[in-house]
Amino acid sequence: MKRILLFLPILCLNTAFAQQKPILTVEKIMRDPRWMGSSPESISWGAFNDQLYFRWNPEAKDYASLYSIDAKGYTPKKQAEEEVNNFVSQVSYSKDGQQAIYVKQGDLFFQNIKTKKEKQLTSTVDKEAAPQFSVDENAVVFKRGNNLFTISLLNGELKQLTNFSIGAGKKEDAKLSKQNQWLKDNQLSLFEVLKDRRKQKGVQDSLEKLQEGKRLKELPINENEILKEVKASPNLQYISYLTYTPSKENRNTIVPSFVTESGYTEDIQARDKVGDQQGKTSAFLYNIKQDTIIPINTAQLTGIKDIPTFYNDYPAKKDSLLKVNAERPVNIANVYWSPKGDKAIVTIYAQDHKDRWIALLNLQTGDLETLDRQHDDAWIAGPGIGGSWGGATVGWLDGDRFYFQSEATGYSHLYTINVLTKKKSQLTEGPFEVQDVILSKDKKTFYVTANKEHPGITHFYRLSVNGGNLEQITSMKGGNEVTLSPDEKWLAIRYSNSNTPWELYLQENKAGAKAIQITDARSDEFKSYPWRTPEVISFANRYGDSVYARLYTPEKAKVNKPAVVFVHGAGYLQNVHYWWSSYFREYMFHNLLTDLGYTVLDIDYTASAGYGRNHRTGIYRHMGGKDLSDQVDGAKLLVDKYGINSKNIGIYGGSYGGFITLMAMFNEPHAFAAGAALRSVTDWAHYNHGYTSNILNEPVNDPKAYQQSSPINFASGLQGHLLMCHGMVDENVHFQDIVRLNQRLIELGKNNWELAVYPVEDHGFVEPSSWTDEYKRILKLFEERLVNE
Repeated sequence: MKRILLFLPILCLNTAFAQQKPILTVEKIMRDPRWMGSSPESISWGAFNDQLYFRWNPEAKDYASLYSIDAKGYTPKKQAEEEVNNFVSQVSYSKDGQQAIYVKQGDLFFQNIKTKKEKQLTSTVDKEAAPQFSVDENAVVFKRGNNLFTISLLNGELKQLTNFSIGAGKKEDAKLSKQNQWLKDNQLSLFEVLKDRRKQKGVQDSLEKLQEGKRLKELPINENEILKEVKASPNLQYISYLTYTPSKENRNTIVPSFVTESGYTEDIQARDKVGDQQGKTSAFLYNIKQDTIIPINTAQLTGIKDIPTFYNDYPAKKDSLLKVNAERPVNIANVYWSPKGDKAIVTIYAQDHKDRWIALLNLQTGDLETLDRQHDDAWIAGPGIGGSWGGATVGWLDGDRFYFQSEATGYSHLYTINVLTKKKSQLTEGPFEVQDVILSKDKKTFYVTANKEHPGITHFYRLSVNGGNLEQITSMKGGNEVTLSPDEKWLAIRYSNSNTPWELYLQENKAGAKAIQITDARSDEFKSYPWRTPEVISFANRYGDSVYARLYTPEKAKVNKPAVVFVHGAGYLQNVHYWWSSYFREYMFHNLLTDLGYTVLDIDYTASAGYGRNHRTGIYRHMGGKDLSDQVDGAKLLVDKYGINSKNIGIYGGSYGGFITLMAMFNEPHAFAAGAALRSVTDWAHYNHGYTSNILNEPVNDPKAYQQSSPINFASGLQGHLLMCHGMVDENVHFQDIVRLNQRLIELGKNNWELAVYPVEDHGFVEPSSWTDEYKRILKLFEERLVNE
């Protein structure tokens, strides 16, 4: 009996130990991510079978292997890498969907889908690309190098359509000095042999031209131009092409790399800076029959001479622009030919980011007629709308109607326009965003990805091209990334929820059909910890806008009731949602903090993605305005509603999150006792043009925006404890940024800050040792500084 009594306490102790939750550490979290398992990626369907291919690494090797399943069986099978050679891409279908042309290993192929008979059309060293059927479907138009060709499906005849001649455009003549010109003229006057040779060369050149016979017209491209977006009309009557001329005036920044194989410091040529001179795009229409080139003219675009409203703050500059009355510079992004090739739509973006035009191209004159102008006093963006270089949802439904996305209502929605009647129809509406659009092969149905149910939930919907109700097809709450099978009968779904990484599912393309899980990506070690599902909450900020946040609450808070506010990066990015976060390391770190008794708040602040135009543009001309006050309002919520000690709130984030952390520590010292700013922008005048000029315009034109948005201007306000971490080979936010701020802090006599540098890291850290060191420092900062009781 005594032996049993002695054994029972030991048994209870062992049972309690076995049931104890695994302990998280920074070292464990920040290891090579393969310790967690491997999610499937690179999902693609076989073009003419029911095979689904994907990359997966369940064995934690150095690379992800190729796997496949078919729609009738759900067991993944590892494939030989040679299978990749059989993959087809750039598939284009005939009108009835029964024939296809495509690229395989750089050559063109034709297939009768019903008989599955395949025919190789080309076998060349050069790679063919962008195949499409001609309007009569008797030929294939494709691109080889810079030029377009056709190949007959009737007799195999190959014909070249374009003859772009790089360097044959306008050149700056090398002008001789007066002295050298005099020498040349003197030589010709003195020596008859030079005169005779010059004359003979002229005769020979003339004879060669006569003997050339039929020759394609040269389409001249200047030496400093880049040829872009060459397309043939389906009726083979026209060629549209775009050129881009980079600016010669810009000076690229240099990023020194100190830890190198050579042992020498090596310079990395990086980007230019915001406000540098922008390049120029031009567009042309080549009439094949008439053998003429017509420039595409943007002068008729509605509002092309409008002056942006921010110039109201600079009356002298505005008056100067009014006097000049010039057209604003634009980028011509793309030309879209109608199915018959008798019409073309052109998309154009203002270089000041205030307008996106969709215009009908006059094929005789090259003039443009505005069909839709999307204007924004802030900047044009949003899902499916694209930017200066396109990326927009635009396409033809039939010979008269095309579709596109617009934020005209404040949310990105789907529209159609009839180019004949100019009638515009809105197909989707409501306080949600259409995030992706696929047109069915028969052009009767749109497949739409949207966050209609909740800003943090995406579903896949079916919609008639004539409008109507969105029919929801997916049903799992979270993130649904759908790849539609070529026959449109199956959905390959990459799905995740808040505390489970991405897995692959297969579902019939029917509303209410069951999604079958294909992969199990998580390792046993990852599964052993009960990862939290953060609570998604919303609160009203000081402006009355709804702001969403993720909240992590501890089972037992520390006595001093501390909290940490996390600020996601990128600005325009969504992190408050019901799917697995791209900030998975931070998600695990938040679980660690919660285990230690911290409350963690992760806010989709003003300018985050997923919430429409007003949220997106709320930081126009003032980064560190509403996006910062949302963090302060969130901290107040923690105090008022969740009992957090107002003296023990920390803040941290990387990139844009690092920028906000600096602004918080400099401008809101009463709200945050400590902050960790990682890879931070410290002065927006030193960031890149494409991102920054959208939001703050250009420094020379709008200096007020840069003055009130750059942390370096407010460094004197630092009171709490600040940790800064930065990679020394950061090609995005340059190491120079943090060095300049450090010098400013030194000159201000501040001593409550430190900088940790990472000699081999770019903007996104790679080495587990770097991640570990960085987050050990962050944890130490919070543990030492958020201690008031």
